[in-house]
Amino acid sequence: MLDCSNTHTRIGWIGTGVMGQSMARHLMKAGYPVHIFNRTRNKAASLINDGATWHDSPASVAQASDVLFSIVGYPNDVRETHLGTNGTLSASRSGQIFVDMTTSSPALARELAESAVRKEVSFLDAPVSGGDIGARNATLSIMVGGEQAAFVALRPLWKVLGKTIVHQGTAGAGQHTKMVNQTLIAANMIGVCEALLYAFRAGLDLPTVLESVASGAAGSWSLSNLGPRIIKGDFDPGFFVEHFIKDMGIALDEANRVGLALPGLALAHQLYIALKAQGGGRLGTQALHLTLSKLSNIDWPGIQPKSIATDAQ
Repeated sequence: MLDCSNTHTRIGWIGTGVMGQSMARHLMKAGYPVHIFNRTRNKAASLINDGATWHDSPASVAQASDVLFSIVGYPNDVRETHLGTNGTLSASRSGQIFVDMTTSSPALARELAESAVRKEVSFLDAPVSGGDIGARNATLSIMVGGEQAAFVALRPLWKVLGKTIVHQGTAGAGQHTKMVNQTLIAANMIGVCEALLYAFRAGLDLPTVLESVASGAAGSWSLSNLGPRIIKGDFDPGFFVEHFIKDMGIALDEANRVGLALPGLALAHQLYIALKAQGGGRLGTQALHLTLSKLSNIDWPGIQPKSIATDAQ
């Protein structure tokens, strides 16, 4: 198994979006040579300028790497990245470790692991939680499914990327754990938005209210990190609404498969679909506040009526 404490270990990175760019940069700063690919090259420009090596396909990245990470958008993107004609597994070699950090389907994670075994490659599913802040500060929670030996081998790299790293079990277990995470966040975001609307309508000073409630029993990551953004009218994405809708859809599909009723998650899913229909698909998940504000005919301070459509462009 690879010795990843050696900074000569070559790292492949596919996906340099809101989170992936920061994560790849942490590995570069730790001294690892990083090889990158992104569908839109200009989104990787700052990494290239800082010394990352650009490749024109996932297969090319795989050829140049010992360990390869991907964090892309949707399950179809994951499939194409790894199983496509120019996918990573088409150019893999025995002994490599591939890690998909996209929030994706548990069934696809198992399929990828099975395909990798036939290539003598280890494949881990390792979705993350913590958003753009966690990616920038390397404080992400990383939930890992797959081969124990590969998980242990990557410990030096996990420590560069996150703070809480837990091996959850066999292939797909990381994705199932992320569905638990997203279910918790979905209902909590409704509570955060409704609570701030109540405080606003009651005429309270919102930062002062947040100071009291965020440290008590009602406290949460979303309240402490996204509550201040909502108050400021900052709906820029740390995590895109359209990606959260995708995640909730996966969780609901899995729940339906095992005969589990999750009405709270279903409600949040519908409210976020409404936000996307209003033009907010590329805003951050805290923008749910705009949709809930409309239900009570509240113009949130500093927000113009057409802001959702404008910010989404």
